[in-house]
Amino acid sequence: MELPFGKYSTSAQRTPRIFILIIVLAVTVLGLIPLYHPFNWYPADLVTQNPSEISPTYHAEEHKIKIKEPETCDIFSGEWVWNPDAPYYTNVTCSEIHEHQNCMKYGRPDTDYLKWRWKPNGCELHIFNPFQFLDMVRNKSLAIVGDSVGRNQMQSLICLLGRVEYPIDISDNPDQSFKKYKYTTYNFTLAMNWSPFLVSTKEIDADGPCHTGLYNLYLDEADEKWTTLIEGYDYIILNAGHWFARCSVYYENNQRVGCKYCGLPNVTELPHNYAYQRAFRTALKAINDVENFKGVAILRTFAPSHYEGGDWNKGGDCAMTRPFRSNETASEGQSLEQYRIQVKEFKIAEKEGKMKGRRFRLMDTTKAMLLRPDGHPSKYGHWPSENVVNDCVHWCLPGPIDSWADFLFHMLKMEGIRSLVEKLQ
Repeated sequence: MELPFGKYSTSAQRTPRIFILIIVLAVTVLGLIPLYHPFNWYPADLVTQNPSEISPTYHAEEHKIKIKEPETCDIFSGEWVWNPDAPYYTNVTCSEIHEHQNCMKYGRPDTDYLKWRWKPNGCELHIFNPFQFLDMVRNKSLAIVGDSVGRNQMQSLICLLGRVEYPIDISDNPDQSFKKYKYTTYNFTLAMNWSPFLVSTKEIDADGPCHTGLYNLYLDEADEKWTTLIEGYDYIILNAGHWFARCSVYYENNQRVGCKYCGLPNVTELPHNYAYQRAFRTALKAINDVENFKGVAILRTFAPSHYEGGDWNKGGDCAMTRPFRSNETASEGQSLEQYRIQVKEFKIAEKEGKMKGRRFRLMDTTKAMLLRPDGHPSKYGHWPSENVVNDCVHWCLPGPIDSWADFLFHMLKMEGIRSLVEKLQ
């Protein structure tokens, strides 16, 4: 399967010698220079602002991109393999972990869920290197747009980068759902923009028939809370998923067209995916329509939940303690449909964007996360005495979601190579 953001190969039979030289130069610049950071020369309290516990040591091998990796290699298809070096932070060394993802604090007894890394079929995906990552994003900015799983990703990234530096909070919005951080040494900005439906939304009932709120969704209007902010970002990561199971009323052209679980008289009940497809088409089109957006738009695909024995509000849980092998499970039902919708709408937006010089990339986390029923907080995101449902949607920190930084690390390396090649041509 081809990488969603293009092929790369240096077969001498097909590639001019000058192109090979350009690629080698790019790899040298992007892969070797940052690795002069000596991970093991400094004590942990000199490179973090939370020295209460020393983080496990990174290996400082040269993380070169292999020039002759098979062009058919897909970094998003593979297996989870044992990684004795993980985790690379703990709930003591990282202060950004929200309570409901703090599985260590709340007494999760098993620890094997911490000891896996993603291994693609046919090639390698290097473990996230925080020094090299920060060098790559020096003087740049990245915004994550979406729901609480997107926020989960941001917290994971902050924890992983904590081996080098913790950011300062420069948020200019009192709403805690909109956060902005600055890595001052690298002049790197990391932001989270809350928009769980990606389109314009109005909560019309805090309870509603589902007891999780009732929302009006304007499916043909992208949420200006994020579309008006992305112009200045070098990278944006778009995500949405689980909120579309909530009770909602759907509008298009300012006309009510139907709903999901709304229970309103004379309102047509529409399929779950009706809103999902239209919301993603609207959101991706909005990126193409932002006149001065010159960055890279990354669509992160749906991360399935793993409830067994009931729904989230009916006693469902996720008690497994090991990953699945790829031949032990398969995506199906609603998760599969949402994934297909995202990929389809991504391809439409990517095709349109190419004509405008826009760059769209797909971060396909669905396959990897489908195999991790062991990585959710379950009942270990709160004290036993608290009346809170089991969480099989979000991910323990540290945990499987840290692999998303490995994906991002690889993708930004490839982006840097493309950019350098274009400049040298």
